[in-house]
Amino acid sequence: MFATFMISQLDALHLARIQFAFVVSFHIVFPAFSIGLASWLTVLEFRWLKTGNPVFAEVYKHWVKIFAVVFGMGVVSGVVMSYQFGTNWAVFSDKAGNVLGPLLAYEVLTAFFLEASFLGIMLFGWGRVSKRMHFVATATVAIGTLISGFWILSANSFMQTPQGFMVGADGLLYPTNWLEIIFNPSFPYRYAHMMTAAFLTTAFVVGGIGAYYLQSKKHADHRQHGRVMLGMAMLMAIFVAPAQALIGDEHGLNTLEHQPAKVAAMEGIWEDERGAGLRVFAIPDKETQSNKYEVKIPYVTGLILTHSFDGEIKGLKNWAPEDQPVVIVVFWAFRIMVAIGMLMILVGLFSVYKFFKKQHFNPESLWFHRAWMMMTPLGFVALLAGWFVTETGRQPWTVYGVIRTAESMSPVAAQQVATTLIGFIVVYTFVFGAGSFYILRLIGQGPKPYTDPSEDNFYEHSITEGQGRTLSGDADPEGHVTDADEPADDVDDGGLR
Repeated sequence: MFATFMISQLDALHLARIQFAFVVSFHIVFPAFSIGLASWLTVLEFRWLKTGNPVFAEVYKHWVKIFAVVFGMGVVSGVVMSYQFGTNWAVFSDKAGNVLGPLLAYEVLTAFFLEASFLGIMLFGWGRVSKRMHFVATATVAIGTLISGFWILSANSFMQTPQGFMVGADGLLYPTNWLEIIFNPSFPYRYAHMMTAAFLTTAFVVGGIGAYYLQSKKHADHRQHGRVMLGMAMLMAIFVAPAQALIGDEHGLNTLEHQPAKVAAMEGIWEDERGAGLRVFAIPDKETQSNKYEVKIPYVTGLILTHSFDGEIKGLKNWAPEDQPVVIVVFWAFRIMVAIGMLMILVGLFSVYKFFKKQHFNPESLWFHRAWMMMTPLGFVALLAGWFVTETGRQPWTVYGVIRTAESMSPVAAQQVATTLIGFIVVYTFVFGAGSFYILRLIGQGPKPYTDPSEDNFYEHSITEGQGRTLSGDADPEGHVTDADEPADDVDDGGLR
């Protein structure tokens, strides 16, 4: 019945877009969290090797389990998303495949293989390889996630600001300059903005949970772990959150140059305007090409985007209605993202104040810790809001100014898309609900004590002569089996005797 209702209200194109938005919204959360966690785990293990403090090892071993679940869910959701290029968006894959295909292949060859090669050592190699080798594995996985983000964002940025290609007589895109394709105009800003967002999202999750450990009576044994988590997260909030605002400003200026319609939608500007005001609140109406209930602060938007009080910003009416994005979605998603970014900066300032008062770890700093706990999920909300601005603001194009979304879809019926969309909703609810429940359960348990120093010693992977005879079933010259625990005189046991 639900499928029938969707079919009656939406055509195949809108259903396919909703399905892709649903899948990519689930997917983007996990790689972003993986990127931040992998880098943080690298820092944790480095600190443990440097100081020998077991608290760092306990926090590492706790969060590496969460990383494994997050990484796995990211891989699963990514595979599903890639299949949609062949099912719902085959025409787009055909037209843009010569450019985007190699970029995604480079991601697999340079990043995913690297991650997969060292992930096993990172997850299961503790005590089986040397400490330094394990640290190298963790660092390599972290580097792999950053390289993966490089190629994925390069491909996405090409769809936003395409260059370095030609359109053949058959309508297909052909590369003419790979450096121009990879380092397209919006890529440096988008990559810096996204990686910083991943670090901040992870920092506020970790810091919020650390604050919870400091406040919770149930986790009295995890106070030291909470200090490590919150302390390291505070550094990110204090220094990286303001940096993200500056990166976002540069990204906005780049978008104004290359995608002015998106910026006009972000700001809710319909007419060309000098000294444009900041619309704090408005309900953009695409039918009337105007805003309802508009509340604005004069000159602020113009000052931010043009760095002058009388700089001109083009309004949405410069583009035909069919060439305009869904303004209300872009407008409000942008405000949600910016509002959360400002909250992150405020929490960072609050952290500076508490640090100098030497109260940041004090359980009596209830409101400070509550502020961090409140921020725990907001990084994910800001991340999704930012992606809605980016992807919805690009519409009605899949490759901006080159391939329209309406021209990119496979010849599939609305009923087929609606049925698979319902299937995705059901399956994702169970699979990712179970994964999220397991992560919350791990957080509820807290880090386990690191009481066995022998876990630090990697296996020698050598056996004595007697052990070899026992395993092979061979008898010694006297006719009896040698004691497996008795080392042979001519075998070097590495000083273990």
